Amino acid sequence: MLHPMTIEPEQQGGVGTQDAFQRLWTPHRMAYIQGENKPTGPEAGDGCPFCGLPAMSDQDGLIVARGEHVYAVLNLYPYNGGHLLVVPYRHVADYTELDGPETAELGDLTKRAMTALRKASGAHGFNIGMNQGAAAGAGIAAHLHQHVVPRWGGDANFMPVVGHTRVLPQLLADTRQMLADAWPVD
Repeated sequence: MLHPMTIEPEQQGGVGTQDAFQRLWTPHRMAYIQGENKPTGPEAGDGCPFCGLPAMSDQDGLIVARGEHVYAVLNLYPYNGGHLLVVPYRHVADYTELDGPETAELGDLTKRAMTALRKASGAHGFNIGMNQGAAAGAGIAAHLHQHVVPRWGGDANFMPVVGHTRVLPQLLADTRQMLADAWPVD
């Protein structure tokens, strides 16, 4: 049985030449490629999605946990299932701009994210980090955010390496609920 997003060449209205390849169509990725939800400038009022998310419900904003100074949210364009971002509420671009309480809570929510991901999904390891500035690869450089990416043995298969496609086994809303339920409390 084919994945629902997979279309065989002969099902494409006769366009193209039939071959042995299946196609995995991911039209939702065009939003990311075309820059949807990216700020129009460096200021908090320039459409920064990280500034707008806290005003939303946890479900609508895909927020997994909220602290006093930072919050944890699912990445809309995840590298792996459960890919979280730990984000300060305050609109700052650089790690050195965080004050002491923000720095401490960013570290604490990162630890809690790891605990929740291990409990909910059995993550074997993590990639944790920040891209500081556009030159370093930050997609939204104006608002600091730390990535917490769960990893499992063998999760880097041929799809991302050869096919440049991520295969995610769960809807983001379901992942958010699973992680919120597993989130450790004080």
